[in-house]
Amino acid sequence: MSPFRIGAGAGYSGDRIDPAQALAQHAGLNALVFECLAERTIALAQLRRLHDPAAGFDPLLTARMQAVLPACVAQGTRIITNMGAANPEGAGQAVLEVARALGLHGLRVAVVTGDDVLDWVRAQQPALLDGGPPWSALQQQLVSANAYLGADALLPALASGAEVVLCGRVADPALFLAPLMHHFGWAADDWSRLGQGIVVGHLLECAAQVSGGYIADPGAFDVPGLHDVGFPFAEVDADGAAVITKLAGTGGRVDRLTCTAQLLYEIEDPARYIQPDVVADFSAVRLHELGPDRVAVSGGAGRLRPDALKATLGYRDGFIGEGQISYAGPGAQARGELALDILQHRLVRAGLDGLERRAELVGVNAMHGGGAPRHGAAQVPAEVRVRLALRCTSRAQAEWVGHEVEALYLNGPAAGGGVNTSVREVVAAASVLVPRAVVQTQYRVLVA
Repeated sequence: MSPFRIGAGAGYSGDRIDPAQALAQHAGLNALVFECLAERTIALAQLRRLHDPAAGFDPLLTARMQAVLPACVAQGTRIITNMGAANPEGAGQAVLEVARALGLHGLRVAVVTGDDVLDWVRAQQPALLDGGPPWSALQQQLVSANAYLGADALLPALASGAEVVLCGRVADPALFLAPLMHHFGWAADDWSRLGQGIVVGHLLECAAQVSGGYIADPGAFDVPGLHDVGFPFAEVDADGAAVITKLAGTGGRVDRLTCTAQLLYEIEDPARYIQPDVVADFSAVRLHELGPDRVAVSGGAGRLRPDALKATLGYRDGFIGEGQISYAGPGAQARGELALDILQHRLVRAGLDGLERRAELVGVNAMHGGGAPRHGAAQVPAEVRVRLALRCTSRAQAEWVGHEVEALYLNGPAAGGGVNTSVREVVAAASVLVPRAVVQTQYRVLVA
């Protein structure tokens, strides 16, 4: 059987679109996967849907489909994506609108639902895995609860023959594992192949991270052409062994280093990477460079899948108010420090000095605090950026921060400029375990 060619169209919600379009047009893919959800992304999407019932799916969904649908349909490339976020049904309708506008009549879109477990979580109040507020407080602030589905939730949709499969919260590697299982006919208890499939999915799920997009350090790890970095794709054999590569002529690099960095990314225990479909074992994975931008991957294994599914809860957790102002020229740092001192006094007067905060000079102590490394005792910055951010319980408190920073124009050190203020609601995340029997998935096929 010929290798199955599967590509990464996105590694997060705001990722670039043109590298995915290049893959769709030139990589000869069997499947193109867009992985666009993070821990808090779906909770933020739920908030948007509360304000607008038609919203809640990925804001770049329409633009991405406009870019890749024509080539994918022409070449028989299936699209699998979690861009449905909090509203897979709405996302499905949006894809149909794009297809009709492009003249792609008859396009089939399978919408997978069932990851929303908010009602069960509210009723059962399961223990939080990583700590958090007591349920007495959490109930009123809870926005969302979404279980991490596995490849098994996507297989019926793939079996329907739909050209596009849309879902909400699915474990990132499962988006890649599902088309491999469907194509090669891997059994749901073939733990070894499923484990190797998770290796492939994990290497691809963050897109350009495996082709050099997160490792560049000039002089230490040079990565050519990052302005045109190519997204990766894999050529996968029936036993799960794969070659990770990218389109010739695109920027970036795919080698043993980049693959190793991504393989270990966000992994607590390489021998026990718990996924909905399998407990994957990366400990015997081998990476072998076959040539420029081609790395062979083998050795993944797996064990019996877990009895429960992880679910992420999103809950409102106050507001962050922020203000920034710049000072430049002689004495810039001293003026910046005076600005922070003024703001500290204003915090005390307003009774807000007990709140969690960051008060810093960007370029001096924002990253390392008072222990910032210095390159020469006489070095003095020619410009600084004052930043005050406050974790607040109310929007009014958060708005106060920006007002006080802006007031430094006429009530602070000389020559401040470039004030920027913002207020954003905080959506925090917590995790629980949900019995598999609670999660009932289904799919519906929509036709353009």
